[in-house]
Amino acid sequence: MSTMTAQDFLTTWIPAFAIILACRVLPVFLLRGRELPARVVEGLGYIPPAAFAALVANDLFSPNAFAAGPWAALMPVAAAAVVFVVAWKTRSMLWCCVAGVVAYVLLSLI
Repeated sequence: MSTMTAQDFLTTWIPAFAIILACRVLPVFLLRGRELPARVVEGLGYIPPAAFAALVANDLFSPNAFAAGPWAALMPVAAAAVVFVVAWKTRSMLWCCVAGVVAYVLLSLI
């Protein structure tokens, strides 16, 4: 395998940087002073929970989860179920974090 030269690196990095910067900065300048429709604002509100759910689901349901045994794979799912119940009842991120950590520690002691 050959090493990447500085020119190869910059040829890859500079266009990627420009595209990412454009995607993040251009909307700020193009939408400055404009009011977004209510449905767009509502839709944008779903992005953070969806991104967090994708991260959590990726860890809960990994293909290698059962390699260490069924309990090691089901323990995070059980802790996530506790967090789901706490989230449903309290709607508080703080209590969800506390419940998740406590549930995971208690389940790991079993």
